[in-house]
Amino acid sequence: MNGVYALSALIRKEFLQVSRDRRMMMVLLFIPVVQVTIFGYAANLELTRVDAVVVDDDRTDESRRFVRALSADQTFHTTFAPTVDVAERSLRAGDVGMVLIVPRGWSRVLDSNRPAHVQVLVDGSDPSRAQGATAAVDQFITHFRTDTVRPGAMILEPRLLFNPGVKSGIFMVPGTAAAVLAIISAVVTAMGLTREREVGTLEQLFVTPIPSGTLMLGKTIPYAIFGLVDEAVILVVGNLLFGVPVRSVGLVFVGATAYLVCTLAMGLFIATVARTQQQALMGGFFFLLPAILLSGFLSPIDSMPLWVHPLTWINPVRYFVDFSRSVLVRGSGAMDVMGDLLALAAMGAALLTMAAIRFRRSSVG
Repeated sequence: MNGVYALSALIRKEFLQVSRDRRMMMVLLFIPVVQVTIFGYAANLELTRVDAVVVDDDRTDESRRFVRALSADQTFHTTFAPTVDVAERSLRAGDVGMVLIVPRGWSRVLDSNRPAHVQVLVDGSDPSRAQGATAAVDQFITHFRTDTVRPGAMILEPRLLFNPGVKSGIFMVPGTAAAVLAIISAVVTAMGLTREREVGTLEQLFVTPIPSGTLMLGKTIPYAIFGLVDEAVILVVGNLLFGVPVRSVGLVFVGATAYLVCTLAMGLFIATVARTQQQALMGGFFFLLPAILLSGFLSPIDSMPLWVHPLTWINPVRYFVDFSRSVLVRGSGAMDVMGDLLALAAMGAALLTMAAIRFRRSSVG
């Protein structure tokens, strides 16, 4: 009987302790609701939108009718490019997922009732999306062909770029790198600093003559070095096991450094808010799970509801995933990924400033 009484007293004590901790109550009750809501809307694997560039070299009434029909389809969101080279640059930069080329003399071939070819270039860096886009345009041409007076006269010529073998590893490895670096830098940094606060060593460092800025850098730079080493390991393993191309190594590490500034700053910020390692762990994963899901790592951002899109604009994981796939898979150059680099630099500066302010207040308090 005494054992049952002691057990009930301990359970009651734990409930009271947790209920009085507002941070823990937030973690236990509010965060799961937020995450389930975001995950439910963001994890959409359906192909609902294909951004396409059309190159109409035929420039006839027939070709314009064909392009208008493509634009009227709810799946395709079309823009125009004057040449194939311009369209391919958009595809390589990741701005679009498909290029449709109507060749010169296309309508003349149709009039002669001979097979008229339409070429489609598809970004194969995302295998499932590439296959879905190819199937969607093939279905559109089938429907268009049945509405024309020359049935059976149109042939689709799909061509998968960047990943012609449609290997999933080439698509997954760059996204996995973003997730691994976030765990190494944000979660581990937050838990490491919180552990030092719990055992009292951080407070001992605060009372030394070491400036808070120097102390902050000393605590984060080692994790940044570990992150860069992990990026090198991921590149080697990805190339040897999955055939991920290793291109522009210097540019890759510039992007990884900018990304690590963001994630390390986030880890430092979490450490200044959390009081226990448990809170730091939950806070780290509260940042990490939505950030990965809203990055386009698993499901395309275009397939997410419009109200979710603004959340992706402030997500550093999104920009690093896009940066890594553009450089490694598509072979993009520095100018092609400049938008991603600038976004990472801006978010890194903002997050580092907030973290530094919180860290300085912690050292004073």
